[in-house]
Amino acid sequence: MKELLKKLVQAQSTAEKGELAAAEVISDEFARSGITCRIDNWGENRANLTAKITSPGQKPGLLFLCHIDVVDAGQGWTHPPFAGVEADGKIFGRGSMDMKGGTAAAVAAIRQIVDSKVNLKGDIIFLAAAGEETDSCGAKKFINDFKNNPPKVAGVIVPEPTDFDIVTAHRGILWLEVKTKGRTAHSSMPQLGVNAITSMRSFLNELENYKIPFQPHKLLGDCSMSVNTITAGKEINVVPDSCSVGIDIRTLPASTHQTLGFAARRAQGGQGGPGQQTQEIISDFEKIFAKLKQKNPSFDASVSVTRQADALETDSNCDFVKDFCSAVGINETKAVGYTTDGPHFVPLGAPIVIFGPGQTPLAHKPNEYIEIADVEKAADHYKNIILKFLT
Repeated sequence: MKELLKKLVQAQSTAEKGELAAAEVISDEFARSGITCRIDNWGENRANLTAKITSPGQKPGLLFLCHIDVVDAGQGWTHPPFAGVEADGKIFGRGSMDMKGGTAAAVAAIRQIVDSKVNLKGDIIFLAAAGEETDSCGAKKFINDFKNNPPKVAGVIVPEPTDFDIVTAHRGILWLEVKTKGRTAHSSMPQLGVNAITSMRSFLNELENYKIPFQPHKLLGDCSMSVNTITAGKEINVVPDSCSVGIDIRTLPASTHQTLGFAARRAQGGQGGPGQQTQEIISDFEKIFAKLKQKNPSFDASVSVTRQADALETDSNCDFVKDFCSAVGINETKAVGYTTDGPHFVPLGAPIVIFGPGQTPLAHKPNEYIEIADVEKAADHYKNIILKFLT
């Protein structure tokens, strides 16, 4: 199992390198147990891998939802980030914890089940998806490919690092790009141009006072908003004619009671329901643009969506979650602020649970690692879960 994890880290499946090499590593590993995989390859190096262990189908199956892409390594590593170094009972490397440790554990558990010749009453579906860290392209592609014949599953298990907490709710993502337009001029005569950076500063000043209407969620609390990227200017002696910022908004699960629009809720003095509708947030941004243009006719801005994923909320009292808790010996569930590919699988109509090895605070940092003992523990848990639901 740890050798598989090392190979997955060494596959270096960043956005630049793609997931194909990692998918081939998993395919070779499954082949050792006679499990046939399908690698869905597009572009030069993008890939999903799907494996299915079929059964007579007396019970609905289980879907293990993994992702094999990783973020860039960055600087500050003690060990080479893609060497998969083993030291002090840990595997170091980018993606070792997020989430190739959980992926390796799920692969090992499925192989052990198949090798044991146990009679399964439901199918096991394993997906290693592309692009979870960027645009969820792999998850979306899988769901789209099976939209006319979706698999019947009792539940979806996402082996993301939760340090063995059972997670049933998380916030969603809304990434917005705001662009301001200006007019170039020589920097010695700035009055002849319109500085797009100055326009953006006006918008960001207004954004400091903007609050997205919401009702705090009982598990997830508030939504959040953070301006995280900015791009502008090409030459230091040229007034910039464009500026863009990237804004990361983390949203809350939609409410079945949300029937009023933002404007109506404001008029009634309410905060709004738990769940932010993209178009309503964009509309609020456009109102800020209009306000700034009234003050300064040269102000020109636009907003667009670059990524969106819904929040997730699985009923912790449903039978699947209760049985899941029983299988792993944990009695409570939790909510987290980050986002997974899970919400894209809501159309399957099955409960979605996030559960895996590794400490989430290590994600996306230098010297990322996972304890080998935790990967082994996760494999045991996944095997017990399969036996609980499919035998």
